[in-house]
Amino acid sequence: MTPVILLAAEKESAEVTDWAARIGWVVGLGLFVALVYWLMREGWKWRGTLQGDLPELPSAPDAPGPVKLSLSGRYHGSTSAGQWLDRIVAHGLGTRSRVELTLTDAGLDVVRPGANDFFVPVAALREARLDKGIAGKVLTEGGLLVVTWEHGDKLIDSGFRSDHAAEHNEWVETLNDMINKTETEGAR
Repeated sequence: MTPVILLAAEKESAEVTDWAARIGWVVGLGLFVALVYWLMREGWKWRGTLQGDLPELPSAPDAPGPVKLSLSGRYHGSTSAGQWLDRIVAHGLGTRSRVELTLTDAGLDVVRPGANDFFVPVAALREARLDKGIAGKVLTEGGLLVVTWEHGDKLIDSGFRSDHAAEHNEWVETLNDMINKTETEGAR
């Protein structure tokens, strides 16, 4: 029994003998990762260039009226309507962030700390629905409030998730009621 204990005690890991090769591999891997990030950034910028025809986003009016609904949560991005993977990055619409939504008679005010705020006039609103994904973000069925709106000549889907998911149904009902009311008044 003593020789077995002696053999186990003598065993040590092998010393690293080729430091230059290991450092070379680490530097090479670091450069590869930097190249991938640079290519991703260039792709993001290129997508923004391709979407350069999108007009500037409107800002909230000085007197939007009384608040109908408010919500705090996350903004998950905007896409071309019906194309949940075609992210719009122009004017900061592709930047995920916290969000404070406020619905008034004038429209939908989207306040995003650390990102560009924007306003969707009530006349530009087209539809509100519950969905499960947008711009590469997939949630549970009905876990995402998606608002379709028109900006310039483009229909846009914007995805929001409330901190309290139970609020989503009320938002969908209220927004769709506002849209129907606006369309009815516009038809007169």
